[in-house]
Amino acid sequence: MVTDKVGFNVKFAYGIGQAGEGMFGTGLSFFLLFYYSQILGMGPGLAASAIGIAVIVDAFSDVFAGSLSDHWESKYGRRHPFMFASFLPLSACFFLLFFPLVTSDWALFIWLAVFTNLARTMMSLYHVPHIALGAEITEDIEDRTALVAYRQFFANVGSLLALLVFFMVFSPFYRTEGAGGRFVPDAYIPWALSIAGAMALTIFWSAWGTRSVIPFLSQIPTQPRLSLMGIFRSLFTDFKEVTKSRNFRYLFLGVLVVFIMVGVTGTLDIYMFTYFWELDEQIIVPVLVAYAIGNALGTFISVRLFSSFGKKACLIFGGLSWAFFQTLPVVLRLLDWFPDNGDALLMPLLVALKVIQGFSTAQANVGYGSMMADVCDEHEYQTGLRQEGAFFAAVAFSAKATSGFGAVIAGWALEFIDWPTGPEIRTAADVDPETLLNMGIFYGPIVAGLGFISVLFYTQYKLTPERHETILIELAERRRNA
Repeated sequence: MVTDKVGFNVKFAYGIGQAGEGMFGTGLSFFLLFYYSQILGMGPGLAASAIGIAVIVDAFSDVFAGSLSDHWESKYGRRHPFMFASFLPLSACFFLLFFPLVTSDWALFIWLAVFTNLARTMMSLYHVPHIALGAEITEDIEDRTALVAYRQFFANVGSLLALLVFFMVFSPFYRTEGAGGRFVPDAYIPWALSIAGAMALTIFWSAWGTRSVIPFLSQIPTQPRLSLMGIFRSLFTDFKEVTKSRNFRYLFLGVLVVFIMVGVTGTLDIYMFTYFWELDEQIIVPVLVAYAIGNALGTFISVRLFSSFGKKACLIFGGLSWAFFQTLPVVLRLLDWFPDNGDALLMPLLVALKVIQGFSTAQANVGYGSMMADVCDEHEYQTGLRQEGAFFAAVAFSAKATSGFGAVIAGWALEFIDWPTGPEIRTAADVDPETLLNMGIFYGPIVAGLGFISVLFYTQYKLTPERHETILIELAERRRNA
């Protein structure tokens, strides 16, 4: 652990690595299902099934990456070797997702399943060690929360960059008289190549910029080399150990519900913007930017809010606020109490609601990451083991469930309501009004209702700030006596 305050350069380098994950997540959640169904013409249920296979594999790859990095021995520490090794194959797999070399439905299904799996596995090898590193760098409460805030801020920057590069650069360039750029297949190839390059750059920067903390990180005792079966036994043992933590179980389950909920709506956002709200690409950008701005503002004020109200209260507030503001405009439209499409008030109202939603949701995002680090301390206090990798494997899995389970549920929901596919489906006039109504009901009230379920799990989290402070004092005493 770094005993002094963590410097700005380390915080910045650590945080910017999350920009790569933000770009990756946006590519898979916002664009991937739309690209394969509306551009390439696959059925949304078939495309969702291919993505669903990747989610199953992802559950194992996250736990494997966490356990493997927990037990790794090298002069470069436990986490950095995986951060350096993953950025090039990850970027290549991401690009190939949007550059399929096959055309038939079943060939596209196999291509999508294979490269989504490979991309997610490579992301696991980077993302799990990266977020585990944040819990290892320091035990200082403010610095730990600041690291999570930097990470969350750059996740928003990465996500926003992926959206802006598409809608402000490549989509206008490839736009034709009869179709916006989002309906032109050629627009996605240079976009994917650009984002893949940016992902590689930010991930390498994070690994290189945090290498100065390696001498201060926790070291594990030298262990005999394990066979492949031994690695899997160790993996199972690690996962069994972390799930014994009551606070971990409830925190993980609550946020998993939220992340799946966010993933469903994130996948359907481009459908809602295009067909339900009928926004052109010049209006989509301000709405997307609004959420990111609100989230960034909320991230930077989160440390002060946590000091005043506590992490748990802010987590509950953020989760409930996301669900409320996600539902509000859709319900008002369904009741005919919201401006019509094309009305001058539509964009300002959507922008204002997105800013508020982003600000509120940031409290849940930062609170969850910081609380999970606290659970790692509690686990070390109870067992004597530092297993950030195993804990944050669960964090990584729940985060990637946003584009995994979310895309699966969204895809099959579209299949269920008989959503039309193909690049010729460009406006609301091309979709049956009842189908649009069903999508709005699913996107708004039904999905957002899950947010209230998550609160039931959060209320069972019992690690208080006072108890955590006592744990830190005891751990510090143990290390002095070791």
